[in-house]
Parts: sequence; C-alpha cells; structure tokens
Amino acid sequence: MHSSNPSSRLFLNPCKSTSTQYPIFNFPKFSSRKFVKSLRTSIDYEQEEVSKEELVVPSNVTRRLPIIIKNSGKVSRYFIKGDSLELLCVDEEEEDDDDSTSFCLGLDDGFWKLIRLSSSAAKDFFLPKQVSDNYISYVKWKFLHRVFSSALQVLATQAMFRAIGIGQSRSLASSAAFNWILKDGLGRLSRCIYTASLASAFDTNLKRVRFSTSVLFSLSIGVELMTPVFPQYFLLLASIANIAKQISLSCYLATGSAVHRSFAVADNLGEVSAKAQIQTVCFDNLGLLLAVLLNMLFQNNQRLQASLPFVLYPIFSMFDLLGIYQGLKHINLQTLTKDRLEIILERWIEFRQVPSPAEVSEEEGIDLLGSRGSKRVWPIRIGCLDPKAQIPTLSMLAMQSLCNDDSFFITIELSSQGFRRTPKPGIVICLREGANSVDIIMSLLQTCYIRKAFGTNRIDVSFSDLTLQDWSLLTGGSKRAARDDVITLNRQMQEQGWIVKNVLLSAEEQVRYTFDKTQL
Repeated sequence: MHSSNPSSRLFLNPCKSTSTQYPIFNFPKFSSRKFVKSLRTSIDYEQEEVSKEELVVPSNVTRRLPIIIKNSGKVSRYFIKGDSLELLCVDEEEEDDDDSTSFCLGLDDGFWKLIRLSSSAAKDFFLPKQVSDNYISYVKWKFLHRVFSSALQVLATQAMFRAIGIGQSRSLASSAAFNWILKDGLGRLSRCIYTASLASAFDTNLKRVRFSTSVLFSLSIGVELMTPVFPQYFLLLASIANIAKQISLSCYLATGSAVHRSFAVADNLGEVSAKAQIQTVCFDNLGLLLAVLLNMLFQNNQRLQASLPFVLYPIFSMFDLLGIYQGLKHINLQTLTKDRLEIILERWIEFRQVPSPAEVSEEEGIDLLGSRGSKRVWPIRIGCLDPKAQIPTLSMLAMQSLCNDDSFFITIELSSQGFRRTPKPGIVICLREGANSVDIIMSLLQTCYIRKAFGTNRIDVSFSDLTLQDWSLLTGGSKRAARDDVITLNRQMQEQGWIVKNVLLSAEEQVRYTFDKTQL
C-alpha cells in the first residue's frame, strides 16, 4: 500500500524520481554514473572522467584521508585500503608533517608514547573537558589543601581514640560510644542552625565565609588534638570541635555548586562536580597515606608518636590554609553582588569599560574582616534607614517628595562604625518591593555618580555643606547620567560574561519598602 502523503515523495531515489509537486525539489536527469561522480571528493582525483575501476583503491595501496580523530591522547587517521576503510593509530608529531606516513608501531619511542597516553588518561580522569583557564591553578592548590587537611583529620581521630581509651583494657565501650554519638548530635544540630542563619551569605560573601570556616575547621582539629591531654573533658572538647567542623562542612557543601559553576564555561556543571568529587577522594587518600606512613615511621616509639600530632599540627595547618587561600583567589565568580557591582560601576565611571570577572576577583580579594567598603569615605549601603543613625533634614524632606513611580530612593545618613564608634557619613539605597536587577544596577550606578560628585576618597563632605536644592540637583543629574549609561553598561557586562539577570543581596540588603498611596 502506497502512502498518500505528498511529503513521502521527497524521500524517493533522486536517480529515479525527476520531479515533484514542489519546484524547489525538482532534480535534473542524470545517470547513476554521473551521480557517483558528483559525490566523489577532490582528495586524490583530478581527472574529469573517472571510471568505476579508478574509484577502487588497489589492495596493495593505502591512501590517507584528511580526517584525524583525537581521543584520550591517541591520534588516529582514516585510511582506504582496497575496498575497506581502516582507522589506524598515527604519531601526533608526525601528523604535523604532511609528507610523513609513518605509523606509531615502532618500539623505540614506545616508552614516551606510554607516558603521553597515561598523562592524557589521567587528565581525562581528573579534569573536565571544558573549563575556564584558571581551573588548573585552582586544582593545584586544592591538592595541597586536601592532602594536609586529610592527614590532620587522621591524626586528630587517633588522638580522640586515645582520649576515650579505645584499645585499652580499662575502656568502657558503652561510655565511649555514648560520648561519640552525643558530640555528633550536637554538631549536626549546630550545623542546621548555622546554615539557616547564614543562607544568603553563602552567595554574597562566598570567599570570605569559606575561608573563615576553613580557619574554624583548622582550629577544631587543634581542639581534638587536646582531648588526650584532658580526657576528663572529652565530651566538652569533642563537642566544640565537632560543632566547628559541622559548620565548616555546611559552608563547603553550600558553596560548592557556585564554585563549580564558575568553572563550567560550557554549562557542564554536572561534569565539573563529578570531577571535583574524584579529586577530593584521591587527594584525601593521599593525605591518609601520608598520615599512615608517619605513624609507621614512629610506631616503635610510643612517646614520640603521641607528641607527633602537636609537632605536625602547625605545619600541616599552614599548608592547608595556604592551599585554601590561594585556591579561592583563582575562583572568578560571574554572579553580581553589591560589592562586585560597585567595583564594576566605579571602573565604568572612570574608564567607560567593564572589567572581567577575573579582574574584579583580583580586586575583590577575600576581605576576611569585611571592612573593604567601610574604609571608604561615603560608603554605600543597600537596605533600610537605621532609626538609631543620624538622618539629616534634607534626607527626610527627600523621602516626603517620593512618588509612586520610583523603584528606589537614595538618601544619606550618619552612622557610628568601628571600635571607636566614630560617626561617619554614608549613602543608603532603599529599594522598593518588586525592584528588579535593572533597578538595582540603576540605583547603584546613580549612587556611584553621587559619590564621585562629592569628590575623591580623600575629600569629606559634611552634612552642613548640602542643601535641599543641591541634593535635588545632584540626584537629578546622577539619575539622568545613569539612565544614559544603563543600556550600554548592561550590554558590556553580558559581553564580559557577567550574569546580569539577578543581583545577589544579603538578608539586610533584601529589606524593601512598600509605597503607601493613601498618604499622597
């Protein structure tokens, strides 16, 4: 039974079917010989007339095709031998020379080829296919961090075993198990509380939170090492150490996806995450092996073996934190936060260029104490006005002139900062409920223009120098400048790889106001 579908005619043999109801698919009449001739390539055929015998390669002749396959460090090329197609391994270096047709079948260079294949296989095993350029440097420092961190954990676990008396005849198994379970329970409970309280900080202050919790983890190892010295306080010391370790673990897991996403240039987040797990397991096993070798080296001297963790702890902790710190410096996050956006906008106002994520990451640093923004004159803050701060009259008058079409308003305040609680002027951005990322970028760009108008970081402007008219002119001019720049700025940010659809804000920065129309 023939199909009545007209489209089925499109799939007939073009040598037999010469016309269709669609003019674009009308085929000219030609013989099968000419059809075969039209499909030939220009590799080795230069003659106009080709016979059927000429299309067949003699069995004793091998012809090379210009198709090379590279897979797992092995380079192969397609060859035609007689009437068969073969895929043969060739030397990659020899492929650079078109006149060379030697195969990698010799035994002289077999050792180097084995090394090359092994290194390529290891690279495919540990590293994703497509990642950013700074990924290799990150993995090198991660290796340093995981090896020494794993070795420290082994030494700390041994110390805790000695503290509860495992392996000694006087130990009570039930009491040791109870203490161990209790300290784990307290640690997991603290982990839940910490994660719930700092959920947004994992996005806005990723590097700072991750490094600070890594320092906390190293300190917890030191507390665990003290349990054999004070076995009567085992539960207290072990619980404190486990709480710190659980907090560090929660931060590591919460920030892991963001770190992996920064390296996944081809949206291969799953592959990057899988390779990260492989790296962690292998590096941790090397650290475990290091700790075992050190214990075997001093196993005949129990006194020296007991003091070994205290000697190695500061050295291993130093390498551990060094690896973490240097690794974080190679993480270039493409997400926008208030601090990163402020760096971008300052560069834009100064040079009319948008910096790349790598440039912003270098300038942003880790900022462990979070004091980068507060050190500046006229620091910018997103949130609501603090009633405890000194609010100038012009700010209150500006709030009274707010209209329904505004998505944000900008004001100034005098708040106490630092240990000395010295009053310092600052600029506050108050966002309205429903403000999107464009509104946030617009508000921060306008605020940066206002701060630039106040002068450089070395010049301070007091509240008494500003009148309501001056403030209105300043905000109006900065708003027009921001509107003129926002489209070009947004396009350049996307070209540099920034994710502009969202701006990540902390819990304090997410506070919004709602406009009450009844007060108009």
